[in-house]
Amino acid sequence: MKRLSFFVRAGVTLLLMSLGALVLLVVATLTLFRLPRFYREVMVAPLGELTLAVWGIQMIVHQDRPFPQTQTIYISNHTSTIDMFVLIALRLPNARFFLSGFLRKLVPLGVIGYIIGIFWTVDQAFPEQRTAIFKRAAQTLRRTGESVYLSPEGERITSGEIGHFNKGSFHLATDLKLPIVPLFIAIPNRMDPGKGLDAKPGTVHVYVQPTIDTADWRIEDLIANKERVRDLYLRWNREYRT
Repeated sequence: MKRLSFFVRAGVTLLLMSLGALVLLVVATLTLFRLPRFYREVMVAPLGELTLAVWGIQMIVHQDRPFPQTQTIYISNHTSTIDMFVLIALRLPNARFFLSGFLRKLVPLGVIGYIIGIFWTVDQAFPEQRTAIFKRAAQTLRRTGESVYLSPEGERITSGEIGHFNKGSFHLATDLKLPIVPLFIAIPNRMDPGKGLDAKPGTVHVYVQPTIDTADWRIEDLIANKERVRDLYLRWNREYRT
């Protein structure tokens, strides 16, 4: 019965993503692909909420102020597959996303990603390509004034621990001089599927942390700033993970 439940939920998720991609493509075509914020916050965000509901997952957001309406960089830890749907459901204002290019192979996600302006990344094994992607992203964000989400956390060795942090997020923040709003996503171990899909029902808590000012950040301090932020995540991990 557990396996049957998993396959039913996975099938419903695929159906939701496929129908959502189709409807989004129709609406985007009719509006000449000119309403990216509408597509992200009004059309795609409910897909995230519905997907979480399919898997019996509730989301509680802990924040003492609304998300900023000004251009911002959002970062978070990267716990599992659940993260993607949580982040979409948050409706981060006017925010684009970085996402692994591998996910473009899933056709519905590829279509959705193209329409909402995902920045597709490549593996760390291709540093020159990654550098070019981040440079193009910085140019685009400077032109559009949009916010952006990306996770600095690299591959985790042990489930539930914070992995090493990659430099891209902090290089982008240093280049654009944008404030960083850190998000900590706390998913209980008993419901966390890791890289898989078999999430268990439960509650995910998202903690919106104080904004980090980057106005005086310099490129020569990149590593120090990266590690300082990672230290915050290590502390939050001890505090919030269950």
